[in-house]
Amino acid sequence: MRFSLLLSLTSLLSQTLASTTDEFDFVIIGGGNAGAVLANRLTENPDYKVLLLEAGPSDLDFPVTDIPFISPSLTPFTALDWNYTTVPQPGLAGRSIPFPRGHGLGGSSLVNYLIYTRGSKDDFDRYAEVSDDPGWSWDSMQHYFYKNENFTSPVEGADVLDRKVDVEIHSMTGMMPVSVSGSATPIDKRILNAAAELGEFKFTREMNGGDVLGLGWIQLTTDGPKRSSVASTYLGPKYRQRPNLQIIFGAQVSRVMQTGTENEEPAFRCVEYRLRLGGSLRYAAASKEVISSAGTIGTPQILLNSGIGDSKTLTELGIEPLVHLPDVGENLSDHPGVVNGWLVHPNTTYDDFARDPVTQAEEISKWAETGKGFLVNTISSHIAFMRLPDDNPLITTYGDSAAGPKSAHYEFLISNWLTVAPSPETGHYLGIGTLVVSPTSRGSVKLRSADPFAMPLIDPALLKTPYDHAVMCEAIKAAQRFVSASAWSDHVIGPANGLEHVHSDEDLDKYVAENAKTIFHPVGTASMSKRGEKTGVVDPDLKVKGVAGLRVVDASVLRAQEHFFLENGVDTSKRGDVTPRWSERPGKNNSWWRSGPE
Repeated sequence: MRFSLLLSLTSLLSQTLASTTDEFDFVIIGGGNAGAVLANRLTENPDYKVLLLEAGPSDLDFPVTDIPFISPSLTPFTALDWNYTTVPQPGLAGRSIPFPRGHGLGGSSLVNYLIYTRGSKDDFDRYAEVSDDPGWSWDSMQHYFYKNENFTSPVEGADVLDRKVDVEIHSMTGMMPVSVSGSATPIDKRILNAAAELGEFKFTREMNGGDVLGLGWIQLTTDGPKRSSVASTYLGPKYRQRPNLQIIFGAQVSRVMQTGTENEEPAFRCVEYRLRLGGSLRYAAASKEVISSAGTIGTPQILLNSGIGDSKTLTELGIEPLVHLPDVGENLSDHPGVVNGWLVHPNTTYDDFARDPVTQAEEISKWAETGKGFLVNTISSHIAFMRLPDDNPLITTYGDSAAGPKSAHYEFLISNWLTVAPSPETGHYLGIGTLVVSPTSRGSVKLRSADPFAMPLIDPALLKTPYDHAVMCEAIKAAQRFVSASAWSDHVIGPANGLEHVHSDEDLDKYVAENAKTIFHPVGTASMSKRGEKTGVVDPDLKVKGVAGLRVVDASVLRAQEHFFLENGVDTSKRGDVTPRWSERPGKNNSWWRSGPE
């Protein structure tokens, strides 16, 4: 999906500040979800002088990003995206696919689908355990959730809040506006009725209370009709004008540089970067710390270019190894997703907006003039987090890939349109995105060459293990069961978007491999571990191991759960697919792909 309004705004404005040789207290690399928050919090102290280096443009150059619903048009291959592409993915039939990452002040919060989830209690308690730091536990993190969150009334009014969420567990005094969908969709009642009818998909009024399981209303980062991003909140006008904060746009960092030795550890307190519109190298020094918030892709690329990584690999690339940390760039984990479609009868979907410039102009004008209409929503109104049954052969054979009983194996995103690009030229659709949220596959970020500005080699290893592929197949079968509820009987005609060609398990395997993509939730490439532990990249306080003056604060520090496919360093993924074929299951027949009830 592409909109003419976006395309007219994608030229970068020249917003760069003069280079400075001044020393700062802190130099922050990246103005995304973490970097913007750090810039705000650190400059609360007027004695701290902070430099924020952002490789992309200002968010103010792209007012179109304020419209929540158009998020799928913001990436890939725009000025707001790093425009990465993965290496060929064996689990995706050998395809290389786009790998969106936000490029601009606000980072991925400027281009994401706005869906707000805190995660599960299991995950945070696991972080506390693997880091040996109780500060990472679910209970300890609540203070920071509340400090961040400002739960607001949706466009349609405050009276809907208590029906859709448990307002008691939310904060209304934080920095980031969060709400629920601000406009009702034509399929809301069908979704809730289907969940009630089937029982398998229990309704939950609140999935941000530690237990994510169930089907409920999406919570999203919106402030009334507009997107909330860390650029519009933590670095809103009154904050980015602080005299002790300097922001340089178009500043692409190549490496951090060793500036000496402190307490027998190499110190890295200088940042090398270039202005994209200039090209010459520039330098900034930090008397206290350099903080990398460049993200799960950018952070390992910068560390590796700086000589921090696996010494043997760096030497082979012609980069002088300075700190041997083999886990830099490793342990990449990401969520694969498939958009599944069903053709529907009434012309009440949003598909025309995705393909018709006239409809786009009308709806955008309505949004701009009234702050109402479906553009105040994100792509979906409902989300579901589901677990495989305890007796599923995947669980009984290999154990549980999720962090605990309150964590999901797969996810639904239910939409009143087909959220794919390019959109089909005709037809109206129900879309259900299926995601594997506790994947066992692990990939990497590696350097392509010694050129610090070359695009890295990104391998998210999507659906690489038979387990992940099998979970995706189970998720799609669950989506079909959901659509088979009588609540859809006068709405759904039949499967579409490739799903109509699935008539066997072999067809489903091929469909998954040819249609899966990333839902761009990468973590793990600078993972934290216990202090003194040789594995990992950062200690629980997020300081780079064996290094002075350098810290990593972004999602790269969050390492996904260790799992059976990598026990004791042994790759057991060749054990094969243990999921029984659908036709072999007791009490089932081989017609799961039909649109109607069995």
